[in-house]
Amino acid sequence: MKHKLCGKLECGLAWSELETAKQLKKKQMADRKETKLKLDKLKTRSDYIKETQIAFNAYIRTRDRDKPCICCGIPLTQEAVGGGFDCGHYRSCGSAPHLRFNEDNAHGQTKKCNRYGAGRAVDYRIGLIARIGIDRVAALESCNTPAKWTIPELIEMKKKFQQMKKELEK
Repeated sequence: MKHKLCGKLECGLAWSELETAKQLKKKQMADRKETKLKLDKLKTRSDYIKETQIAFNAYIRTRDRDKPCICCGIPLTQEAVGGGFDCGHYRSCGSAPHLRFNEDNAHGQTKKCNRYGAGRAVDYRIGLIARIGIDRVAALESCNTPAKWTIPELIEMKKKFQQMKKELEK
């Protein structure tokens, strides 16, 4: 596509530099996409679990932002640096990895209770019974079916949790 210029040398040079900048930006964008694709190919199942866990935890914190801590009943605040509360799991991801993405197993918990109070399992259970009922708590406690998520399943779960978080933020 030809463009007409005023005929001044300065205008021609400026136009040339503008076109070169646009081409450079397009090349940089293409390079970024290519690099991202290469990095995605190097990801392990563990990397996808971590990404899904981040999306799940963010969803739970958004879901429970207006509720009190499941353990101590203190209102959850978001003002603190790094967020004021955690996504605490009743049955830990280490002891029950198959429940890491179970919404009944995860609730908003103050950092004090979750990190420094070792999860406060007894208080968590009391709060959990009040919130979801004894039948669902018993189902969590008796669930020992292992879960082996595939990479496509993890990608879909991550997308699902991100979408659910967006819907709650509206």
